[in-house]
Amino acid sequence: MPARSLDPRTRRSRAALETALRELIAERDLSQISVSDITKRASVNRSTFYEHYTDVHDLAAAACTAVFDELVAASPTVVPPLNAEGSPTVELLPELFAHVAAHAPLYRALLGDEGSARVINHLLHRMTVAAHVRRVPAEETGTPVRPLPAPAPTDADPAKEPADVPHDPAAAFVAGAVLGTVVDWLRRDCPGTPETMAAALWPLLIGTARAAGWGTEGPGATPAAE
Repeated sequence: MPARSLDPRTRRSRAALETALRELIAERDLSQISVSDITKRASVNRSTFYEHYTDVHDLAAAACTAVFDELVAASPTVVPPLNAEGSPTVELLPELFAHVAAHAPLYRALLGDEGSARVINHLLHRMTVAAHVRRVPAEETGTPVRPLPAPAPTDADPAKEPADVPHDPAAAFVAGAVLGTVVDWLRRDCPGTPETMAAALWPLLIGTARAAGWGTEGPGATPAAE
């Protein structure tokens, strides 16, 4: 579905509804929030709500887009080449776990037992897309790193964005592993530091990258035989 240009009145209505939901999430579980709660907090009519969103879960995915953008940007979906010493040249995991810790109440409400399966699927899809388009191909392919596409606008269908990304089981595996680890960490009240979590998970992701041929060979390394 193509994005639509939003008029000022529509933008104000959406902003009010999204702000209301974020405030309510800080107070109670997502499953305990109704459309009436949101419209009352936002001072808009129910009909206005349904002009823009199908239900509370639809609004949740839109209301937290900026936070989700930060999560996707910090996700270790770019698996970089190793340097001459055989170590990764970039390590994003501490940033990812620091981001999750900073927004723990929000993520716990959305991804926990009383959260939204639709929001989880939305995040998983975006992280899978990121893992596919931002990974560094093997050096011998000469393929440049593709930029991460902008997130789908809130009035578009995120499941269809971008349309040219093929099925990539390895990307889905990495995205699922990262998101699953985040959910478990939140459930346990975020024990340890972001750096501790990164140290535990990063070697596993590097192993996955090697197995998938995601450009983890060091400079001058000989590609593994087929």
